[in-house]
Amino acid sequence: MIGSPEGDFKRLVSTLTATGKKYDIDKIKNAYEYASRMHEGQKRLSGEPYITHPVAVAQIVAGLELDTDSVCAALLHDTVEDCSDKTNLKEIEKLFGPEVAMLVDGLTKTVNLPVDNREDEHIENLRKMLLAMSKDIRVILIKLCDRLHNMRTLSAKPDPKRRTIALETMQVYAPLAHRLGMQRVKQELENLGLMYLDPIGYNEIKNDIEKRYGQNLNFIEHIRSQVDASLRENNIDFVLEGRIKSVYSVYKKMYSQNKSFDEIYDFYALRVIVGTELECYTVLGLIHEMFNSMPGRFKDYISTPKPNMYRSLHTTVIGRDGVPFEVQIRTREMHQIAEYGIAAHWKYKSGEKSTDSIDKKLEWIAKLIETEDGTRDPEEFMSALKSDIFHDETFVFTPKGDVIALTHGATVIDFAYAIHSAVGNKMIGAKINGMIVPIDRVPQNGEIVEILTSSASKGPSRDWLKIVQTSEAKTKIRQWFKKEKRADNIVVGQSAVESELRRYNTPYTEAQRNEIVENVGKRIGFNTADDVYNTIGYGGLPMSKIALKLHDEFERLVKPAPEVPVITDVEQVQLAKAPKASKGSGVIVDGEAGCLVKFAKCCNPLPGDNIVGFITKGYGISVHKRDCPNAVAGLNNPESADRWIDAMWEYRAEQNTSDIYEATIVITAYDSIMLIADITAALADMRVALLQINSQKKGENSVLINLKVGCKNIDHFNSIVSKLRSLRDVDEVKRGFS
Repeated sequence: MIGSPEGDFKRLVSTLTATGKKYDIDKIKNAYEYASRMHEGQKRLSGEPYITHPVAVAQIVAGLELDTDSVCAALLHDTVEDCSDKTNLKEIEKLFGPEVAMLVDGLTKTVNLPVDNREDEHIENLRKMLLAMSKDIRVILIKLCDRLHNMRTLSAKPDPKRRTIALETMQVYAPLAHRLGMQRVKQELENLGLMYLDPIGYNEIKNDIEKRYGQNLNFIEHIRSQVDASLRENNIDFVLEGRIKSVYSVYKKMYSQNKSFDEIYDFYALRVIVGTELECYTVLGLIHEMFNSMPGRFKDYISTPKPNMYRSLHTTVIGRDGVPFEVQIRTREMHQIAEYGIAAHWKYKSGEKSTDSIDKKLEWIAKLIETEDGTRDPEEFMSALKSDIFHDETFVFTPKGDVIALTHGATVIDFAYAIHSAVGNKMIGAKINGMIVPIDRVPQNGEIVEILTSSASKGPSRDWLKIVQTSEAKTKIRQWFKKEKRADNIVVGQSAVESELRRYNTPYTEAQRNEIVENVGKRIGFNTADDVYNTIGYGGLPMSKIALKLHDEFERLVKPAPEVPVITDVEQVQLAKAPKASKGSGVIVDGEAGCLVKFAKCCNPLPGDNIVGFITKGYGISVHKRDCPNAVAGLNNPESADRWIDAMWEYRAEQNTSDIYEATIVITAYDSIMLIADITAALADMRVALLQINSQKKGENSVLINLKVGCKNIDHFNSIVSKLRSLRDVDEVKRGFS
């Protein structure tokens, strides 16, 4: 069903007005109109105008009662990324202010990063988003709303893409929502993710839930009436809610505990919402008077809240016919935080709640950023993210009774560093419940952990890096070695590099080794060879991440290629042969794959580009970029408009690394004698085929160079452009039209 953007926007304004908050409706309307102009002509795969997506995201943001700038950012969040030929962050800042621009920047993917593969690109985009989140929590709140709407409309995408997005949602965004306490968002993301990842299992459990719920309606109503009567008799002001477990919650319990559906006993739950904490405990007593409680099934999250701010009393009791059910008891404020997490706190930012309390709840983000600063390894960053942020916590106590939340599986060394770096660095042993334990011991919930320290301690051992589980502890240990043991680190790093270079079975000198390492270091941001050795030595740079670069430099310096004349003119450039056409086009035209297509030479579309097809009179479908001048003119020409049809890349074409496509690059640069040599060397270093090159004077000291290169997709093209932009004398690099 095609939506109406104007109607959707009117509903958004109604939602904002109904909150009673003072929204700048004029600013929000301007943002909507601007986004509509930027996205004009763009459509979602469902056929709806693209603007319906940002309006829907803004509607979800409005439901969280975030501020005016958040709503504007939701409306504008795709403009810089998807309309880069029309707008940019400077324009957004000029029109809507620095806060909106900052939020849009945090939500914009870093598409021009020269990353080696799509997985690394995904991690870099996630890293950027989390860094922005550490500065302003609204970034991730809007992103979660964006992901929620994408999941609600995921059916329009091809199946492989659906599974990829659903998996990413389950691995990253649902756990993030959980960590932020946004249970309502988390549950919907999980259910939608499961629906696409295991549709058969999802539908089986959904049908079983509906069947059991229908059979026990009388049970639920009977329980509600009993509790309702008792609370009224005791003059308690309350709200009573019933719920059943979500499809994903049942699925997870069946999978993780190997249970059948009939063995899920906490299927039903009753929620009692009252006014004060004292009333919570009063209601708990009344519930235990009415029903028999199950031993070991009471949890007090009011006195000991979860790290994601969740507070409530939980107890499981036995109802009529021996059916167990859970009762959750909380205040109204606790309920808001349980449903919306940090988003509920945000509403108080300028009100009675101090921002300090919000910042304290988000200390885990600061720890994540500290980890990010301590590693250059995308895989390690992702591992730290999953282990520290997305895993369940273990709650242990200091001897003074303070509660420390640890990642599940963390050791007593992790506990020491969670208290303070100085405690970890001076640690010589540990006690749990008064008994000496090994330093690799994993504390359990409720245990009292005491760290034994000594001023005579010589600091942590390198072996601790193999024992600790949290990225916080690893980072602090590495920081100690980085600061205190630089000389030792350099020796360790040199030894590791020596072991790697010996594998090449070719003699080399110490000077050559240092030059190799220094050159590799400069490519990844180090100033000297010793800086690289030091970082390897304290564990900040895995050898696996620089092994290929070491090999390339070794081949270049120790076994140099024959000398060739310096290229100073385009006539001297050896051109590659034009790439052969792929067996399959990789393009879906009007919903059909395998159509006879050719790629328009005027714009040379690449996998990942937004494309459109034109029905030619002599050769099938001509595929153009949607922003190609010929396509724009044709679509606006009434005489030829009916010959333009929807086209999109197949998922395999976007992923395939073997197919090569032509692309045109236009470079404006200072006319230096080494310019052509630098450009061709950069392309050769990236193993990019140079198909055509020509140059022309643009001014007294300026030159315009046109290149045709072979590349795999839009991401590969962007990495080539990024590399060329970094060359000396180059002023501007952009995509060209033939």
